[in-house]
Parts: sequence; structure tokens; C-alpha cells
Amino acid sequence: MPKHAWKKTAMLAAGFGASLLWVTSMATAHDPHTAPTTVDMFAMNSARSPAAAVRTQAAAQQRAAEVAAARRQAIQAAARRAEKKAAAERAARDGRASELREASWVTPVRGYVLGAPYGAGGRLWARRHSGQDFVVSTGTPVHAAHGGTVVAAGWGGAYGYNIVIRHDAHTYTQYGHLSRIDVWVGRRVTTDQLIGRSGSTGNSTGPHLHFEVRTQPVYGYAIAPLTFLRSHGVRV
Repeated sequence: MPKHAWKKTAMLAAGFGASLLWVTSMATAHDPHTAPTTVDMFAMNSARSPAAAVRTQAAAQQRAAEVAAARRQAIQAAARRAEKKAAAERAARDGRASELREASWVTPVRGYVLGAPYGAGGRLWARRHSGQDFVVSTGTPVHAAHGGTVVAAGWGGAYGYNIVIRHDAHTYTQYGHLSRIDVWVGRRVTTDQLIGRSGSTGNSTGPHLHFEVRTQPVYGYAIAPLTFLRSHGVRV
């Protein structure tokens, strides 16, 4: 290439580069907000994102706490309802059991062996045996065979320490040869209530309970105790 042609080309290239530089500079000069705007938006987004995340997390925790509280309240309310229902059922059962006890009869002692029966004869009795003997050791708990009112409690001669209970106008029970008396005249007792302890006081050949059923409170009106108890559903 001729020397003068090379110089011309170089000048054109230099001018073109200067033109590009000028155009770029002018674009930058006439749009001064481009770079700063980009930097400002990034800074704002960077500042806002952690705060928004904290608020979102706090709201989620609040909702979870409210749900947990509502669940606890529901569980507690259900427990209270269940306890109230159970208490009512227990009261109903206890009431029915009490009514059944009052309406029922029981044996006066537990763990016994049947001894001398009603009507037995012999030198031990002036006439006939007026009750049923339940052979048990001294101190065995003695219970009321049925609910009623105590009409006698104390020493009874040949019966030793004894108790008589009135159940109705024509039904009485007697408990003889006791070692201990735990009730008194006028005391209201319930079926199966502890009234004393067995022994061998009075006209007795050994520890046992002498049990009578009478139509009147005094001697001479006895009826067969086992027959009576069995007629009232007692297994004996």
C-alpha cells in the first residue's frame, strides 16, 4: 500500500474510534440515571427481603400458636365433658348399688362353716335351737343382714352380747355371742354394714355367730334363718 494511503486509513480509523468514544460518552452523559437506578433498586430489594421474611415467619408462628391454643382448649373441653359424664355415671351406679343393697339381704358373716341348724335339739338348749350357727373365729366382722333400725344392743343373757335389728313390722334379726358391739339402740344401719365382732360370750361352746330371724323382737318368734335368706336370694 502506498505510504500516503496508509496514513489516510489510520486517520479514518482514529476518527472512527474517537467517534465511538464520543457517542458512548454522549449516551452516558445524556442518560445519567441508568447505572445509579440499577444500583438503587438492588439496594432496596436487598433491604426489603429480610424484613418481609421476618414478617412472614412471624405471621406463620402466630397462626401456629393460635391453632395450638385452639387445639388445647378443645382437648381440655372434651376432657371436662368426659369427666362430667363419668361422674354422672358413677353417681348413677352408686345410687343403683345403694338401692340394690337396701333391697337385698346378705349373710351376716364371711368365711363361715355352718354349725348347729335351726330346730336342733339336745342338752345345749332348753327347747330347740332357735337360730342358725355360723362357725367363725373370734373377732370376725359381723354385718347387718339387711337395712333397719337397732332395737337392742348389749348383754342378752344366754345370748351373751347381742344385737337385734328391726327391718319392718314383722321382720327382725338377732346376732348373738358377740365379742364386740359397734352400734347402739336407735341407730339406722344399712345392708352389709359392720355392726360388731363375733365371739363366744353367753351360753356358748366356742366362737361362732348365733343368727336368728324373728317375726317379733323377742325370744319365741323365731323362724328358719336359712330358709328365709334363701327366699330372699341369698346363697347360703
